[in-house]
Amino acid sequence: MRIAVMGAGGVGGYFGGRLAQAGHEVGFVARGKHLEALRSKGLTLKSPLGDANLKVTATENPAELGAADVVLFAVKLWDTEAAAERIRPLVEIGGVVIPFQNGVESIERIGKVLGPERVMGGAAYIAARIGEPGTVVQTGPIARLRFGVTQPSQRKAAEAFLAACQGAKIEAELAPDIEKVLWEKFVLLVAVSATTAITRKTLGVVRTDPDLRWLLETVMREVWTLGRKRGVALADDLVAKTLSQADTFTPDMRASMAADLEAGGKLEAPWLSGAVARMAQQAGTDATANRTVYASLKPYVDGVCPHLQKART
Repeated sequence: MRIAVMGAGGVGGYFGGRLAQAGHEVGFVARGKHLEALRSKGLTLKSPLGDANLKVTATENPAELGAADVVLFAVKLWDTEAAAERIRPLVEIGGVVIPFQNGVESIERIGKVLGPERVMGGAAYIAARIGEPGTVVQTGPIARLRFGVTQPSQRKAAEAFLAACQGAKIEAELAPDIEKVLWEKFVLLVAVSATTAITRKTLGVVRTDPDLRWLLETVMREVWTLGRKRGVALADDLVAKTLSQADTFTPDMRASMAADLEAGGKLEAPWLSGAVARMAQQAGTDATANRTVYASLKPYVDGVCPHLQKART
């Protein structure tokens, strides 16, 4: 397949690298020192599932890659619309975009730019990051993709991509209800992101402190309630199972948003707890915990507050 990776960080770099390793024609869109390293040294994967060093095609301009069968879309949520516009040349004559982002609004947001027929749904399950320019480091044992069609016309492309993933030894699933998949992940993601970010502590601290564990569960339950209100077929016991799942993660785990906050970078909070608060208000349901989390993080959404930056300098 001809595959383009929009956003060659932990998610895009890892899965795109595995597909390239299996012989598919993969082009990566990156920038800065990471792009320079990809061009000069190739892409290095460091993973419990096997290391690799791959010669890859990388560019800052998506149009240089030509038409793609599938675009793996893995940019940060604040870049969604701008990045979708940049990949327009890749899918103008066909092909589909599969967003592997956080949140539950990517299908709609990208669809408004490129047309709903061009956008499938996807969820990635992996702990990975850019260790240094040109190198993607997987820090956990799980590397899984789940994706699904939003329109019948996408079925052929979805099945072809599933076969490509399986050939690349990527654990992958073509899900019959991708909306349900996205919301199941959203329940966990929002809760872990919210609690590890506002406390500046690890999940191990959050889940063992009674008050913080209450917050973790309350955030989950608000997301579950909202999903059900919106007609998503979430299981009755999803919150209990998700809380048990969180207990299995390594105690030093922190959400990427917590790391972004500590580094003074931009935050995805408007599309996580902020989105829960916004959608709950629209649906006439309660999301007090998520609204409080978002209010706490809102001053940092665009990066370090000016007065804090001045204090540091």
